[in-house]
Amino acid sequence: MSATRRDFIRSAALTGASFLASGPLSFATENKSSKLTILHTNDVHSRLDPFTDGNYKGKGGIAARAQLVREIRSREEHVLLLDAGDMFQGTPYFNLYKGEPEIRAMSMMGYDAGTIGNHDYDAGIENLANQLRSHAKFPIIICNYDYSGTPMENNYHPYQVIKKGDLRIGITGVGIEMKGLVGEGLYGNTKYLDPVKCATETASYLKDKKKCDMVICLSHLGDKYDDDKVSDEVLAQRSRNIDLIIGAHTHRFFEKPRVYDNEAGEKVIVNQVGWAGIQLGRLDYEFSRGRKKMSQNSQLVIAEKKL
Repeated sequence: MSATRRDFIRSAALTGASFLASGPLSFATENKSSKLTILHTNDVHSRLDPFTDGNYKGKGGIAARAQLVREIRSREEHVLLLDAGDMFQGTPYFNLYKGEPEIRAMSMMGYDAGTIGNHDYDAGIENLANQLRSHAKFPIIICNYDYSGTPMENNYHPYQVIKKGDLRIGITGVGIEMKGLVGEGLYGNTKYLDPVKCATETASYLKDKKKCDMVICLSHLGDKYDDDKVSDEVLAQRSRNIDLIIGAHTHRFFEKPRVYDNEAGEKVIVNQVGWAGIQLGRLDYEFSRGRKKMSQNSQLVIAEKKL
């Protein structure tokens, strides 16, 4: 890890950056602004307790993150809490309980939605389905895995529409290709489909048919690669109708969100907040019908045990 990253993680409590994304939006009320706060995590990897030593000592853990979420919800009227996958694997909690405490904790924190990461299959697809069916009070959303004939068939959604005030927020999700990354016996007959095609089709449906004001894609593709592997960067540039990509898999601590132009020349924001629940991503949006714009401010909030 670079000194710059260590210094950033150690010292930053809030890092802000503002962007402006323009495009036609639909609202029920003329000349009325609507605010939305999006909180997000990725690659938490069973880190239920804070780190006890090393560069991240005192950081991470469910308790600190839950307190941050409570505080933000007490101040903001409309809040979404989302996760971009790899809930499982990384501490003895997973080895012993196969994901139950992780799912229970996320449910108690009131996550609105999550997607699937490759490590969420580490105890097998049947275990994943059982944990979700038994303990999840939030939907798992993914549009580029065909789960037909698998234990996950009735335990996921290709999209969800969540209403926050007068806003309609469409959420979809995409996962990484598992062949060569996950043992075939762990994901069974799951079929991987083109994430760019699936996400674009789903986002267009959410915007055009479901009349969503904003479309968010929860992505476990990884932010970018040196080869032609599909990534968040590729998805952002080759898609349409996706406003925000919440990323994962590559464990990158973004100091600020990245901004890309999609196929239609519209802005797509991509954000990722490292791993282990050390950071809680925060994006504040203000929607205005009169201006037909979404203005967005980003923050990174360090989840830290109070001493």
